[in-house]
Amino acid sequence: MPPASPAEVKTVLAGLMLALMLASLDQNIVGVALPRIVSDLGGLSHLSWVVTSFLLTSTTTTPLYGKLSDMYGRKPLFIAAIVIFLIGSCLCGLSGSMTQLVIFRGIQGLGAGGLITLAMTTIADLVTPRERGRYQGYFGAVFAFSSIAGPLLGGFITDALSWRWIFYVNLPIGTLALFFFIFGFHRPRHVVSHRIDYAGAALLTAATVTLLLVLTWGGVQYAWSSPLIMGMAVSVIVMILLLVYTERRSAEPVLSPRILRNGVFMIATSVMFLTFMGLFGASIFLPLFFQLVLGFAPARAGLMLAPMTGGVVVASFLGGRLVSRTGRYKVFPVVGLAAATLAFLSVMWSAVAGASISIVEVSLVILGMGFGLVMPNLMVAIQNAVLPVELGSATAASAYFRSLGGTFGVAISGAIMTSRLQTLHSEKWAGMGHGARSLLEQGIQQINQLPVAQKEIVVGAYRHAISTTFLLGSLVIALAFVLVLFLPEHPLRTSHISLDRK
Repeated sequence: MPPASPAEVKTVLAGLMLALMLASLDQNIVGVALPRIVSDLGGLSHLSWVVTSFLLTSTTTTPLYGKLSDMYGRKPLFIAAIVIFLIGSCLCGLSGSMTQLVIFRGIQGLGAGGLITLAMTTIADLVTPRERGRYQGYFGAVFAFSSIAGPLLGGFITDALSWRWIFYVNLPIGTLALFFFIFGFHRPRHVVSHRIDYAGAALLTAATVTLLLVLTWGGVQYAWSSPLIMGMAVSVIVMILLLVYTERRSAEPVLSPRILRNGVFMIATSVMFLTFMGLFGASIFLPLFFQLVLGFAPARAGLMLAPMTGGVVVASFLGGRLVSRTGRYKVFPVVGLAAATLAFLSVMWSAVAGASISIVEVSLVILGMGFGLVMPNLMVAIQNAVLPVELGSATAASAYFRSLGGTFGVAISGAIMTSRLQTLHSEKWAGMGHGARSLLEQGIQQINQLPVAQKEIVVGAYRHAISTTFLLGSLVIALAFVLVLFLPEHPLRTSHISLDRK
């Protein structure tokens, strides 16, 4: 395949960066607006499902996008992903109930599953592994820049207009991304007749959904020893065993056993799984902490997140360039995860102790810089360690486990927060009357209308419940740090030549 021209790389890169901005901007806008959304639609204790439904569908479709793009080309799959995402965005803006919003966020996720993985795979088609560190750094910087703009824009739109407009803002960005990609990407399209692993995809989706339900319902809505939870847990084990059996015998497995046996891939994706598990737990519950516990408006809550995402921007950009310059990638996630662990513990302590907001902000800067050194550089390591013909599948599989980590982080953190609130309800709210239980289903506006004494009790309960999710995040990131120490480091290739098959 002839090398891509500089003009093609620049044009396609613009479209890919806009697509990444589309996906990350949406997630970060929604995070800040969630407290206002659930105040209008009800169900504060279930706010995590607005995020979980999106992550669930995007996670389970990610491997399919990678496999189909290897079979039929990147361009048609990328276009389809953006179109589906924009349709879902329109429907979310029209939602009339929490149930509708959760469903329509799932539709958004069906498109989002292809945006990030296809962007990273497409740039791998255009440049050599040694050059990818720089471009992955650009992607990390764009992701983080939109993470800064997202909370600020989401807070402003929510205060000035309505939370519905946070979904409509996706339309112009998506349209521009389509324009650049359609007219800029001209790589040869290789259409090959292959079998799609429908059985593997179905088992993967079913096992993921069932496991999430076990983690979110267990100990909250149903006892861990209840027949429903026990039966679902057993079914997850059965489906995983069936998935392994199916993938070993499939001609075109959705999760390639060859890739899963790759040591670099397994450690790098495990680290990304844990990193995103901690990151998404923080990104969803920090806005709730700022608005409910500290009493900030949505716009200011979005501004409070800027230091963390600013740290991600700087670290992603500098880390990517240093990887391209030095040809080494391991040291950056090692340093990043060590810093993120300490910063997460500082955030947790500050939340519990009611420390100065300046301590929280400094901790968030360090936390963001730590996260920024992880994802782009581990993606370079994965793409360098697999065969060129496996780029799509490997990138999609790593994106699947990364998204799965984020999904688990949100679901488990939400379940822990709800469980903690229920415990505190029985301990501290008993004297507030029968109506206290309904506070779990109310929003910030309703809580702010309580008498001062009752409001202090409720806000204190949420302070401790949310800080528990921060403690979980710090433990998860610490585990990721230990795991990344075992990551093999291979020299980065300087061409597109195939790896030797072993």
